[in-house]
Amino acid sequence: MVSPTRFRETQQMTVRNTVTAALSSLALLAIPMGASAQDYPSKPVTLVVPYGPGGAADLAARTLSTEAPDYLGENILVVNKTGAGGVVGSTQVAKSRPDGYTLLMARVGSQATVPAINRTIPYKWDDFTFLGLIEKNPFVLGVSADSPYQSFDELKTAIANGERLSYASAGVGTLLHMAMLIMLDDLGVDSEALIHVPFKGGGKATAAVVGGHADLIFHNLSGLSGAIESDQIRPLLTTTPERFAAIPDTPTAQELGHPNLENVVGWTGVWGPKDLPEDVVAKWVEVLGAIAADESWVETTEKLGSVPTVLSPDDTKAFVEGQVKTFSDTADKLGMVIQ
Repeated sequence: MVSPTRFRETQQMTVRNTVTAALSSLALLAIPMGASAQDYPSKPVTLVVPYGPGGAADLAARTLSTEAPDYLGENILVVNKTGAGGVVGSTQVAKSRPDGYTLLMARVGSQATVPAINRTIPYKWDDFTFLGLIEKNPFVLGVSADSPYQSFDELKTAIANGERLSYASAGVGTLLHMAMLIMLDDLGVDSEALIHVPFKGGGKATAAVVGGHADLIFHNLSGLSGAIESDQIRPLLTTTPERFAAIPDTPTAQELGHPNLENVVGWTGVWGPKDLPEDVVAKWVEVLGAIAADESWVETTEKLGSVPTVLSPDDTKAFVEGQVKTFSDTADKLGMVIQ
């Protein structure tokens, strides 16, 4: 178990080093304003993904970049800008020129979890223009197919009886880590009731459970879908309000008496730097509204394990504010805040 003090020191050093190095290259994405907002867009739009290729954010960005140009009228160039748990890419967009040509593929980790825990990063959760949420990715509590626990109630009973089980995460302070801490708090047990086994990434965490190196994992469905389909992971609970079509036999948190766990959900949205022109915002509201009705985008998004969920800028901001509060409350309670 990594101590809160060591966690804070490590995270502060990582963020300082990676963000300082990256900010020197901000000019690479800054595109001079040559056209009025009424002409927007008159050139391709850069969509910054603050995580690496192949992950949930990257897949969502590339799906959007394939379908949205038909409604935007210009191409979307996807650029992966990684580092510090999404902070580097997010900072780059936050400090870019507010002309609508540099946008962010926002994810729950970089835009809610990290700002809630680390109060020293170069941006706050609301230092952006919210253009719209586009999808939610439900979380699933899973155990190995060889696990003796056939249901959430059986697992809950084991935890209540003091069974020293272990859970895998993508690292200390990541969404997978915070998600499990929120679940333990909702169960009314100590945050150290289970043994935390952090890995470098969700894929390795999933593989650890499949291989019997950890007992359980609380991960987004897109990260577990392959293991579930191949009968390597047994899903015990999902955080969707209703049962998810891909795993129809898996009960919801609401059904199991834990509605608060519906707050544990992955999501993706389109953000811009603060003070985007109203016409740019209006254009993206129009584009995302069209995307919501685009059969190809909806089908691809669902295949990736997400629920298409396009929200207005105001509704998006309200949703994200609630997410930040959930993670902030947990971080405060457990002494994980970096400030």
